[in-house]
Amino acid sequence: MTPPPAPAPTPRGSVYLPREHGSWSLALEPLALGLLVAPSVAGVALAVSAASAFLLRRPLKLMLAPGGNPPRPGARGVSLLLAALSALGLLAAWLLGGTAALWPLLLAIPPGALFLYFDRQNEMRAAAAELSGSAAFAVLPAALATLAHWPTAPALALAGVMLARNFPTVLTVRTYLRLNKGGSAHPLWSIFAAVLALLGLLALARLHLAPWTASVLAAVLLARTIFLVTPLRPAWPARRVGFLEAGIGVAYVGLIALTWPAR
Repeated sequence: MTPPPAPAPTPRGSVYLPREHGSWSLALEPLALGLLVAPSVAGVALAVSAASAFLLRRPLKLMLAPGGNPPRPGARGVSLLLAALSALGLLAAWLLGGTAALWPLLLAIPPGALFLYFDRQNEMRAAAAELSGSAAFAVLPAALATLAHWPTAPALALAGVMLARNFPTVLTVRTYLRLNKGGSAHPLWSIFAAVLALLGLLALARLHLAPWTASVLAAVLLARTIFLVTPLRPAWPARRVGFLEAGIGVAYVGLIALTWPAR
């Protein structure tokens, strides 16, 4: 009997990439939106720092090798490279933009610290861990905006636009996956978060701090949530939901960036 073919080897570099595919969108969409609507050289440096820190978590865990496992060869070098890029990017942002422009980073410290706590406890799948991690990245557009010399209110509004995307998305996807696996979940929390996001973006639009496009997209996200967490939901695999969210994220960032008032 012919033995089954061996599975294709995993590319060496992929073991260092984050395994949580949804985290890519929640981490990188805020950076993309911030750079598109508030571009600056200092902002690019901060984005490099944040992206490197995002990529650092996986190789760092492989280097530290918890549980008595041997460290993976190469993890130390990858960790040092990403840590250096993150530190140099932050240093460049500080030198180019000044200390005062980096004050929004203080808002990212509490959720970031909470995320690291759950990470150390190996509870990355906990709702609080995913929400805190997404919140830490969602506030980064405010720092990108202040580095581009935006006033406080519009900068915070930019972060609010990303919080309105990230929080309902985390709750919606978590609820959908649990319900599809026959587990227990509370769909009302996801719907409540999506409704709150819509109301918040409507308020920002009325104050002329965000385009009305953001409110329209929030309404689309609310419809998405209702579709995925009620009996209307389809029996889709997690990968398909991930592709859907990635497409929504690209449209969300692109359309808001195109319609954001020029400064």
